[in-house]
Amino acid sequence: MSGTTRQQKYAKLIQKELSDIFQRDKRGILDNAFISIADVRINPDLSVAKIYISMLLAKDKEKVLEKINKHKSEIRKALGDKIGKQVRIVPELIFFKDEVEENATRMDDLIKNLHIPPEQKS
Repeated sequence: MSGTTRQQKYAKLIQKELSDIFQRDKRGILDNAFISIADVRINPDLSVAKIYISMLLAKDKEKVLEKINKHKSEIRKALGDKIGKQVRIVPELIFFKDEVEENATRMDDLIKNLHIPPEQKS
């Protein structure tokens, strides 16, 4: 996470509250998909938050991301209800699929499938 201390504090607050919103999911937006907030990046004027989400156990990750984007205004309102007294503006939310987990799995598979011949002793 980069940025000023203010941006980092703001990002942590948003990450915590969005995690709570997704965990409770009273509106049924996620259809039992387990979502975690991997990272939050805030632009310098604190008006836009890029949210990177990890979707464990989700069969169709693109569909889940599409559903989250469809309900973005509801999620932003729920976030505003939680942090509205602590911040001046609730940022616009932009959701991205976190690909760190997928890349790690792909790297593990590549390493497992490597054929390394045994070392020749002279």
